[in-house]
Amino acid sequence: MPNANEDTPSALSQAQQRAVSELLRVAPVADDLARRFQEAGFSLALVGGSVRDALLGRLGNDLDFTTDARPEDVLKIVRPWADAVWEVGIAFGTVGVQKEARVGDDIRHFQIEVTTYRSEAYDRTSRKPEVSYGESIEEDLVRRDFTVNAMAVALPEKEFIDLHGGLEDLAQRVLRTPGTPEDSFSDDPLRMMRAARFAAQLDFEVASEVVAAMKDMSRRLEIVSAERVRDELNKLILSAHPRKGLTLLVDTGLAEHVLPELPALRLESDEHHRHKDVYDHTLIVLEQAMALEENGPDLTLRLAALLHDIGKPRTRRFEDDGRVSFHHHEVVGAKMTKKRMTALKYSNDMVKDVSQLVELHLRFHGYGTGEWTDSAVRRYVRDAGPLLDRLHKLTRSDCTTRNKRKAATLSRAYDGLEERIAELQEKEELDAIRPDLDGNQIMEILGIRPGPEVGRAYKHMLELRLENGPMDHDAAVAALKEWWSEQG
Repeated sequence: MPNANEDTPSALSQAQQRAVSELLRVAPVADDLARRFQEAGFSLALVGGSVRDALLGRLGNDLDFTTDARPEDVLKIVRPWADAVWEVGIAFGTVGVQKEARVGDDIRHFQIEVTTYRSEAYDRTSRKPEVSYGESIEEDLVRRDFTVNAMAVALPEKEFIDLHGGLEDLAQRVLRTPGTPEDSFSDDPLRMMRAARFAAQLDFEVASEVVAAMKDMSRRLEIVSAERVRDELNKLILSAHPRKGLTLLVDTGLAEHVLPELPALRLESDEHHRHKDVYDHTLIVLEQAMALEENGPDLTLRLAALLHDIGKPRTRRFEDDGRVSFHHHEVVGAKMTKKRMTALKYSNDMVKDVSQLVELHLRFHGYGTGEWTDSAVRRYVRDAGPLLDRLHKLTRSDCTTRNKRKAATLSRAYDGLEERIAELQEKEELDAIRPDLDGNQIMEILGIRPGPEVGRAYKHMLELRLENGPMDHDAAVAALKEWWSEQG
């Protein structure tokens, strides 16, 4: 196998040679697997993101390999060796493997994918790629999305293969395609989103010719399934630099086919109304929400931050006094969020949670900056439910004013709300507010059978609980009877 870097300026330096050696040292599982393929008469190479991440010093336990063995041969080789095997991707030539291996003093659990040399392309009417197997690693590498993902290490000889200048592009932190971007994106239009995703994950720039092709071919994304688009969008949003990827989606027109509500936020703005630039505000809110995350990236929170103001374009009104209003944009935005996320095939629970956060994100401001009553605190906690912590983060992130005094005032006001919640938590079970009488007790006290009257009575008792706090049993019974007598 020729090494494309032997006589070029991008030849591996000694440090880069050591990086590849280190990759194989910390992943002896690769050598072990390669020997098994060699004994069966096949080739094996570490490929793609695994090689890229090794050179960037960020390799994890997910390893990608490519081989000339067909999937049925791969299964015969890995089944006696692996701890677990799955065939979910076998229609696309991919066999999944789980393997536990000792690395130094540690036991590591590797997630491995072995994919047969392949090429894949879309026809203009299909949402699924047509897969055909290739005969060489050269053929396999040229079909990969970007040059930084088109490098390989042949095993077990440990030969570095870089046929398309991926190492040089990696050093320059730029994303290019192995062939023309037009050919690459015609093969799989989702690669246009992957360009934005990798830019966000790696903080790389996208080559100008790639950006131009993304603009020209953005409509091709429409043939890709909603599930694949959603998964790429999630990876982008969960990345370290989502603003970079989202900006690229908007600037190239791809967002119009993925999340059209986002570019719609670019409302007219001028030097006197900077705060009306809802698009920029939204990206700042997203970044501020990320800064408040405590246990790693939170997709629900980030989606809510990204979508919290999407109702503004539909509710914008120019008032007589020159102001611009967006009355009830949170309610409209919640409905729009539900519709968009459903179209992107998010789970029902995710749709419900993000939509609820969008609807509640202004609730805090509805109470002003005065003292919160016990009743207001109970209703706030009840309505947020298990999303309360995320609502705290979203509400705090939504303050992007440049006026430091105003920002400090809002922050103190929210500090006060959280203190009031904590105080009531000590006295009451705010997380599970229920009426002081349940449905069975209501029926027994009023002498009624199951029906709409029980529901109305239950709702009334819940309102009393929210307004006045806990009541003892006798007081609750008296309040119920008084309400019942007023019903005629």
